[in-house]
Amino acid sequence: MTFKYRLFPTAAQRTALQAQLDACRWVYNKTLEVRRDAWQDEQRSLSRYDTNKLLTQWKREPETEWLQQCHAQAMQEAQKRVDLAFRAFFQRVKEQNGKAGYPRFKSHRRYDSFTYPQEKGNWRFLDNGRVRLSKVGDVRIRLHRPLRGECKTLTIRRDALGNWYACFSCIVEPDLLPPTDRVAGVDLGLTTFAVLSNGERIPRRRWMQRDEKDLKRLQRRVSHLEKGTPERRKAVRALQHAHKRIANRRRDFAHQWSRRLVNEYQFLAFEKLDIADMQQDNFKSINRGIADVAWAQFVQFTAYKAEGAGRGFAQVDPRNTTQLCSGCGEIVRKDLSVRTHDCPHCGLVMDRDQNAALNILSRGLSAVGLDP
Repeated sequence: MTFKYRLFPTAAQRTALQAQLDACRWVYNKTLEVRRDAWQDEQRSLSRYDTNKLLTQWKREPETEWLQQCHAQAMQEAQKRVDLAFRAFFQRVKEQNGKAGYPRFKSHRRYDSFTYPQEKGNWRFLDNGRVRLSKVGDVRIRLHRPLRGECKTLTIRRDALGNWYACFSCIVEPDLLPPTDRVAGVDLGLTTFAVLSNGERIPRRRWMQRDEKDLKRLQRRVSHLEKGTPERRKAVRALQHAHKRIANRRRDFAHQWSRRLVNEYQFLAFEKLDIADMQQDNFKSINRGIADVAWAQFVQFTAYKAEGAGRGFAQVDPRNTTQLCSGCGEIVRKDLSVRTHDCPHCGLVMDRDQNAALNILSRGLSAVGLDP
């Protein structure tokens, strides 16, 4: 479980944090370059431990001796990220018959965190509301909730607005909820955010549409200003604030409803949606709506909350969940304009989304070995 807290560094500490981040990004890109060239030139594959030895050499070279001022284990963690990126790449090649994205070099904007792999000698809490970070100093931290469990790693993250956060990855014992006999299938949609198998509906909030005028105004202002000017940087920051506000509202909505579902239901079943595939060959408005509802975020939040509470959770194949009759199992074809399921075989009439939610629940229960 990850606990995220806001940091409030001084100007000097911001410089030190940025120096750590820049060093880790340089090591990441250099490690990627070395591994790529070793294979292209010599058909030789370098391991993570081979690159760890190279890091020692880089720190001794005159042009990169500034790396000695940065935390060694944090830079080793950057090399670990490269190794994980290659492992994921090889797995995608195996699964997709050679069509997979090669690990990419990271620009300043695309590399926004570094990791202390262990607490001993790297960080520790102080009694004055600060956390001591190696190579940085005593940074003020806002502990808005207690830290629980055994801390394994600490990741320092910078967001697009330049704010810094401390993310503690901890091993936490499950906080089991009292068992209940309620189960539900959840059908996610665009008109209504979600419909449960018992008929309960979660209304959709149109986050982007709510601030659409403000976003358009800020985007026009950015496009009219010359790149590199202070005025444009100020306008870009205002636009980033607007998007951040929308993302925070969306995340809060997902947290609140996922917590409510986990508290009320012993078992929850969702469709396993391929969102990237759903956004192919659609109108821009539909793709924008799919991105705005953030189904994947909601399902992810529900999954980890269910695991921590001892609740059941499953994702099922979404094929024909809307067309299949939940009463008799026959296929009843209908297009998107038909919002009512009317089965000519068994006479079942109900909302099409609730019918789909019942089918999702049935498949979910079968997937975990329970009777629908």
